[in-house]
Amino acid sequence: MSDKNRSQWDLGRFVETLTYFEVIPFLNWVQQLIQGRFTDSQAKPNGGKNVGVILVAGATGGLGKRVVQRLLERGYKVRALVRDIEKARTILSDDIDLVVGDITKPETLTPVVMANIQAVVCCTAVRVQPVEGDTADRAKYYQGIKFYQPEIVGDTPENVEYQGVKNLVETAVKYLPQANEKLIFDFSNPSTELKNIWGAVDDVVMGGVSQSNIQLVENAAFFAGNVSTANSGGFASVRTRNFDPPFDLSGYTGVKLRVKGDGQRYKFFLRTDTQWDGIGYSYSFDTIANTWIDVTIPFTDLTPVFRAKTVKDCPPIDSKRIRSFQLMLSKFEYDNALNPNFSPGGFVLQLESIKAYGGETFPQFILVSSAGVTRPGRPGINLEEEPPAVRLNDQLGGILTWKLKGEDSLRASRIPYTIVRPCALTEEPGGKSLILEQGDNIRGKISREDVAELCVQALQQRKACNVTFEVKQAENSVNSIDWHQLFSNLQPDK
Repeated sequence: MSDKNRSQWDLGRFVETLTYFEVIPFLNWVQQLIQGRFTDSQAKPNGGKNVGVILVAGATGGLGKRVVQRLLERGYKVRALVRDIEKARTILSDDIDLVVGDITKPETLTPVVMANIQAVVCCTAVRVQPVEGDTADRAKYYQGIKFYQPEIVGDTPENVEYQGVKNLVETAVKYLPQANEKLIFDFSNPSTELKNIWGAVDDVVMGGVSQSNIQLVENAAFFAGNVSTANSGGFASVRTRNFDPPFDLSGYTGVKLRVKGDGQRYKFFLRTDTQWDGIGYSYSFDTIANTWIDVTIPFTDLTPVFRAKTVKDCPPIDSKRIRSFQLMLSKFEYDNALNPNFSPGGFVLQLESIKAYGGETFPQFILVSSAGVTRPGRPGINLEEEPPAVRLNDQLGGILTWKLKGEDSLRASRIPYTIVRPCALTEEPGGKSLILEQGDNIRGKISREDVAELCVQALQQRKACNVTFEVKQAENSVNSIDWHQLFSNLQPDK
């Protein structure tokens, strides 16, 4: 190509690209010097961080606030469903999203409340207190050791334990993702972090003049720009900075994109090492103009490539260490073949989400119920040996009867669930060995701290799917619990 046919190359964009992706550390040092500030490096995106939101109902209660704290400690994003937001601010951490709603009023369970939820932990319960009243901090009720004659205050067990739980279940069904999927990027509800990890990698790095960017607007990401074949170029792309730690997608079959394109063929890349110009695992996909489609990409269908040339004898992708993601529009397919659905000029690809699919199913709805829910009216029951809630079920508005109906509403849904039936809840320190049984026969007590930990652990245990169990504490304290083994002894509900 003669010089007069060459387009002006943009050195500035070339340097910006290398700086953003930290390709040459010296360039980052120079940029920091010019800007008058020094940092060790840009914060590395964390592939081990949980993306989806866990919705906690009953988050300001004695159990709910502990569940919230443990979820935060494990890197989950937490959204608390509360009736009194000012009260909630005095109880809960500033690191969570507070939304106003009431499970007894389904019209308050709005898209703002339910958006982007990955799972629900329901700790709601009807308000019970001693007949003679309680202290300001409900110390009598919460301590759970000495018996006080109880009474229901506020809403009824039917409304809270049954109808409220049913409302939450029926709403969650509409918003929870497929149980065997993992949300990686949600562009419909982008976080600040998400906005700062994608950058353009255009053919300017090879001397070309194509330009692109990614903008998070209107509930989607817009990968858009202009592809030019001048200067022997012809590609535009956006790519994430490297994740550290990487994403571990080893339990999944592949990756699914939700996109709306312009009829052109695009490429999607996964990379497993931190090299700037290394091997990428690529998949080409066609779009339908102005139509949302799901693009399903099995890991086994990814092609290892280096600069658009296939790499022979390259091992399959190691899906447990995904370092970066990339989207590209290129005039090239592979090995000098041309993209059959490519047009130079303007382009736009909208992206709603990137998910891993085909994984194991884990619980998505944890419901805290109560031991004893099947005992009222059970033949052969000796009420003198039963806990107060069983003896006083009718006096307390059928509290256990309605809890059981709330459980049944969850079992009847298509949501993978765990139903936890704790014995008497106490404010004692946690850290005890736990005893799990099924059949609703055990009696005892358990710290709210241990129940909160149990709820959080259940979210990550495949064996906790679709099971109902009672739990109490043993006498001995433990430093750790083999949660997999604990849940493996349970039988799924019929």
